[in-house]
Amino acid sequence: MSGYHQTLARHRRSVILRVLATAPGYAANESLLREMLAGHGLAATRAQIRGDIAWLAEQGLLSAERIADIMIARITADGEDVAAGRSHHPDIHRPEP
Repeated sequence: MSGYHQTLARHRRSVILRVLATAPGYAANESLLREMLAGHGLAATRAQIRGDIAWLAEQGLLSAERIADIMIARITADGEDVAAGRSHHPDIHRPEP
């Protein structure tokens, strides 16, 4: 993955966590996440979002559940710490103060 694509992935993951941290029930489906990413200037395919959800789940920062053909992501306590900037992961963009 090129430096540009790595940077985009870091920013997508950060936005996903920040959206989930403020979402009702701390959860959102992939379609909502796609719209929220677009609103942050980060156009993403469904495959990219599903890949980011899976990657964030592997890191223990969210849980993922498939209902029918839709992925639902729910932030974990560790994910909330990263979203708020209290904790840092090198592959996730850290929010500005």
